[in-house]
Amino acid sequence: MFKNTFQSGFLSILYSIGCKSDNADVYAYRSKPLQIWDKQVRNGHIKRITDQDIQSSVLEIMGTNVSTNFITCPAQPAKTLGIKLPFLVMIIKNLKKYFTFEVQVLDDKNVRRRFRASNYQSSTRVKPFICTMPMRLDEGWNQIQFNLSDFTRRAYGTNYIETLRVQIHANCRIRRIYFSDRLYSEEELPPEFKLFLPVPKANNTATSNDQQKASSAPAEQAM
Repeated sequence: MFKNTFQSGFLSILYSIGCKSDNADVYAYRSKPLQIWDKQVRNGHIKRITDQDIQSSVLEIMGTNVSTNFITCPAQPAKTLGIKLPFLVMIIKNLKKYFTFEVQVLDDKNVRRRFRASNYQSSTRVKPFICTMPMRLDEGWNQIQFNLSDFTRRAYGTNYIETLRVQIHANCRIRRIYFSDRLYSEEELPPEFKLFLPVPKANNTATSNDQQKASSAPAEQAM
């Protein structure tokens, strides 16, 4: 999808607002957040809601079974993303339920590898074509930063070439998913890539966990 696109800085593949059309995100949300995604729902739901903490639209994926409720990009099974940027960043809300996501990459041995992170696994397991690992999320909103180049090198001793597919499973809320050429400080991020939390009132002090990075709501809208 993006193989022949000039890639630098930021490349967004999902933005929950779903109404912007700047060049960096032109594929991601011309009309709907899931325009380039496919979805699978069984005994659950995938919909846009208003998150109380940030007072803005987010995408919620919920289900009794994480394996049968997910979104996947690209939507077409035969297509690949072709994204060479090595950092995957996801702004995700911890719903205190089982949650997992998976990234498929291509390395310099022309082998497709999958990395699967979940908050219900306790140890890392490396197999020839899949690496599964534990993931710790803080309470509230998290910024998950995934160094694909480093993980590929450490797990398989090979070099990262590009990302082929991203799959996000239940249970979580998503603000944005994007790739970048490096890790950026909060001050360097464009405003639309930041997670702005409402200024707390005097009797409602926000905790630092609300903005910690990872190392029922109104206005529902069907996706």
